[in-house]
Amino acid sequence: MTKSETDTSQAGNNLFGDPDDLLVDRAERASRQWQKEVPSVADKLQPMVLLGRLNEAAQIMNRDYLVPAYAEIGLKLGEFDVLATLVRSGPPYQLTPTELYRSTMMSSGGMTARVDKLERAGLVERRPHPEDRRALSVCVTPEGLKLVKDMIPGYVDVQHRAIGGLTGPEQEQLSSLLGKLIRSVNDPAGGK
Repeated sequence: MTKSETDTSQAGNNLFGDPDDLLVDRAERASRQWQKEVPSVADKLQPMVLLGRLNEAAQIMNRDYLVPAYAEIGLKLGEFDVLATLVRSGPPYQLTPTELYRSTMMSSGGMTARVDKLERAGLVERRPHPEDRRALSVCVTPEGLKLVKDMIPGYVDVQHRAIGGLTGPEQEQLSSLLGKLIRSVNDPAGGK
């Protein structure tokens, strides 16, 4: 039996091959598999591992921590994002749809649907813009303001639990590096 036949028969006992691979995260497992399948890229896989880990961490944080926190107050991620953006903008707690769109990074169609739903729930309302009679502003209602302000202390606690596996200095370092990465991809020519 050749080595590749042995490797294949061992892999048949376990979906991922070597049981030690089950102890690593998905990104590392994928990297190891690509190193075997396409050796010519073996020394170029760090970006794949990094991006895979960022993606998996975001999925886990959303699924296990953030989405349940929004659900406790009857909202979904995008709806909470709209309300929170309005509240953190400060009094008078109103923004134009364009300002909301830019602050929340969602599509204009998605923004309209979320504002419509929040308006039906009595958490926001549309009002004429104070300086432009042709425009509207989206404003938080007293009910929406209370909902978000009451939720924030517990929400901050949830976020602390979500990243509790890192020390304070590690959290600061990761945050700084991610900020640098975001700046560099938003401005590839000058963000380094």
